[in-house]
Amino acid sequence: MSPTGPSPDLADYAFTDAGPWVVDRGDLVWLHGIDRIRARTRADVPRLLARRRLPPIGRFARVVTSVGVALAGWRLRDRGTPMSRAGLSRRLRQSFEGLGSTYVKLGQIISAFDGLFPDELVEEFKRLRDQVPAEPFAAVRAVVEAELGRPLEAVFAEFAREPIAAASIAQVHAARLMTGEDVVVKVQRPRVGALVREDLRALAWLAPLLVGRIPVSALANPPALVELFAEQIVEELDFRLEAENMLDLAHVFAATDQRTMVVPRPHATLVTRRVLVMERLHGFAFDDVASMHAAGIDTDAVLRAGLIACLEGAMIYGVFHGDLHGGNLLVAPGGRTVVFDFGITGRLAEPQRIAFLRLLLSGTAGDVRGQVESLRDLGAFPSDTDIDAVMADLGLDQPVKDPTQMSADELVGELEDLMKKLLGYGARAPKDLMLFVKNLMFLNAATATLAPDLDLLAEIVHIHTYFLTHHGERIARELGEGAVPLMVDLDAVKAGMMVPAEVDRLTFRDLQERRRTIIKRMGDHKRT
Repeated sequence: MSPTGPSPDLADYAFTDAGPWVVDRGDLVWLHGIDRIRARTRADVPRLLARRRLPPIGRFARVVTSVGVALAGWRLRDRGTPMSRAGLSRRLRQSFEGLGSTYVKLGQIISAFDGLFPDELVEEFKRLRDQVPAEPFAAVRAVVEAELGRPLEAVFAEFAREPIAAASIAQVHAARLMTGEDVVVKVQRPRVGALVREDLRALAWLAPLLVGRIPVSALANPPALVELFAEQIVEELDFRLEAENMLDLAHVFAATDQRTMVVPRPHATLVTRRVLVMERLHGFAFDDVASMHAAGIDTDAVLRAGLIACLEGAMIYGVFHGDLHGGNLLVAPGGRTVVFDFGITGRLAEPQRIAFLRLLLSGTAGDVRGQVESLRDLGAFPSDTDIDAVMADLGLDQPVKDPTQMSADELVGELEDLMKKLLGYGARAPKDLMLFVKNLMFLNAATATLAPDLDLLAEIVHIHTYFLTHHGERIARELGEGAVPLMVDLDAVKAGMMVPAEVDRLTFRDLQERRRTIIKRMGDHKRT
């Protein structure tokens, strides 16, 4: 029976006002022993990533063959044509799709980095989010019945044969319980666990060979990328951990009074390692701006709420959704954002959270030294790095040059010089920071759809004011009174965006135009 009136679990969680059941932690059967399960899962990662003399030969050969065929097809048919990038992106997506869950997940991660990877590759790999070929229904039935220990018909009055979505690790089916509640059922693909572990062993063997070979890959720290990927995907293989992530994020949203965000309720008993039953929620696709506007939804407010929730979870609680993209978000008719798929959830240890908090506040205050020190504390630089030397050598104490006013040769030279210096200091992209930056890049890209004319400078001031109003005392206590800037240094923010100081309003359209100018300069350099 559904509760009448506001649900009593809303005191602790950001759920719908009246759900199909009430969540009480004491009644959640699958939550028993969850700390041991999480610890055991994390302890499995170093063993999977241990360096071996040889990679898994069979799997490694299949991967090399598949990607090699894709590249050969591109060279023969598309290279040198106007469709060169699109053709290569399509062939790589098809190769990753054929290689299965691990490479589909890698493709999904690439698709979240709008602006970092070529647009054609990002758009093609977005198809891997929910357009992966589905498992046969017989295989889905077998997994559900094995996990729940009962025939499908003993639990569900209805169970759709075709999935709502099919992704790398699992697919999702609409269903109705025998007790009448509408639910969605997340079902893990058969054999995915064994395949992922074999692929991780191969990637762990390959990653150290890439260090220093390509400047960008060296800065990105391939072994750390593989380690991050392994930590996240191994936890994704146990849906009990995902269900706990749902509770933790719903609690953070409630504790920060972010009632614009909604998490589906997990079922008290129908959660296992490979099956997750949760309440079914409806809404507009995150990029369906026309329908949202027709429903009277303020898409500027939707974007702002998502950004604040992302920042607040990481800065104040050290917990944040680690895989935001359009396929994981809906906007309910009332304007609240429904968040799905909590398999990847960022969890910052307390020293990391404090360093991250200081990093973001230093950015709004124009404290470049504070930002570099925070990056060091997050692991971007070795702990014994001479901050003064970094500041001087990278020219961080000098006015920022406007890249749109530089020639192609000057721009490329500046980037190459910066990369060499960073590598010389042993710079690496911290794992947790990469996860968070991926989210920010998605929200940045979402701005183009939801709020292309939003004044970004005014939003930065608004968000800074929000944090001072809601969390100022706590931040001052954790960082010290003098570390909390009362005002945003907009000149410093503009410098960080490489925007001239005389600009007094900056929209996403403006930033896109600047990006196009820089990319064109880079292309001009390659053609000379």
